[in-house]
Amino acid sequence: MNNKTPTPKIIFFDIDDTLSRNGIIAAHNQATLEALAQTDIKLVISTGRSKAILPADILALFEADVFDAIICMNGQYSFNKDGMISHYPLTATQTNKIVMLCQKSELIHKFDSATHIAWSHENERLREYNAITPNSILDPDYHKANTVYQCSVFFNNQEEKMQDVDFTQDDLKLVHWHHIGADILPAEASKARGIIDLCLHYNIDAKDCMAFGDGLNDLEMFDLVGYAVAMGDAKPELIARADFVTGTIEEHGIQAVVKHLHMDQ
Repeated sequence: MNNKTPTPKIIFFDIDDTLSRNGIIAAHNQATLEALAQTDIKLVISTGRSKAILPADILALFEADVFDAIICMNGQYSFNKDGMISHYPLTATQTNKIVMLCQKSELIHKFDSATHIAWSHENERLREYNAITPNSILDPDYHKANTVYQCSVFFNNQEEKMQDVDFTQDDLKLVHWHHIGADILPAEASKARGIIDLCLHYNIDAKDCMAFGDGLNDLEMFDLVGYAVAMGDAKPELIARADFVTGTIEEHGIQAVVKHLHMDQ
């Protein structure tokens, strides 16, 4: 990292383990975002999270105009204050195939819409979660009557990770975001597609963008943007794609990069 670091026109931020730890944004990251919002750089969230369960602190920054837009559900849905910018609903053929695969593997799964996450089954932990999360519901048939964008599956052990499933034959893919969970998406879905949509919307070249991330669902995003920054505890596969590897949240990794940008305020 040096003083020649290109100043981007947009910075895309993953949420979990990039801006936030355990669902809460780090105070120093919030302060940095608020300072960046006073510059000409646009700030955009790029997350795998459902729109229905975006963290309250992230939404508060969006409402305060710190963030210009949000890409959620791995590029399947993007929006700003004016409304939806792009979306890519799952087809009935895709949802039916996904349900069949999940049922065959006997896995709890959920479908994400713009307003809810709908679970196929409940266990004790999910009952507690649903009781305190208004947008999280039990409805195994939700996808039949509602527009949904991705499915998430949850594993109890290594053998349940669906490694034996050939998703490509159905134009689908499995993207792990945690050792106990993954998202099932259309093969062409990615944060990169959401970024392309945002760049078109704001008339900005992807080469003039920077991105921060840590997980496997950030791979395509890193390949697209002009400058990709991996957090210090990022997945090895992502670190290999990064233009720069910074510190962790606790090591003020984002600040280590931002301090080298030359910005007009």
